[in-house]
Amino acid sequence: MDTLIFLIVLTVAVILYSVFMYFRQKKILKTLTEEEFIAGYRKAQLIDVREPNEFAGGHILGARNIPLTQLKTRLKEIRPDKPVYLYCQTGSRSGRAAQLLYKKGYRDLNHLQGGFKKWGGKVKAK
Repeated sequence: MDTLIFLIVLTVAVILYSVFMYFRQKKILKTLTEEEFIAGYRKAQLIDVREPNEFAGGHILGARNIPLTQLKTRLKEIRPDKPVYLYCQTGSRSGRAAQLLYKKGYRDLNHLQGGFKKWGGKVKAK
């Protein structure tokens, strides 16, 4: 019985944490449609937070590859006074990247709805 209660409490805690993170992310990160993304990314810092092998397989033309796993050590490459447009494969890593950037003082944070997987614009492959 104690194990069942523990599992229920744990499940509720995970659900509450997930809901909290969802709403926090919505507050700090603007999710853009492909059309909105295309309209603004040329005037912004376009950052692909996927791993280098994913980036090499194809990326949005003009994007810089700063993987989420390296973001903390490469923050100096991103200006806090300019808009930041993030994307990953599906949108989850760009959300985590935005949370890290927000903690470091970045405020104009945007990401591509659905990620690169849904991108229909120009692509460059290495």
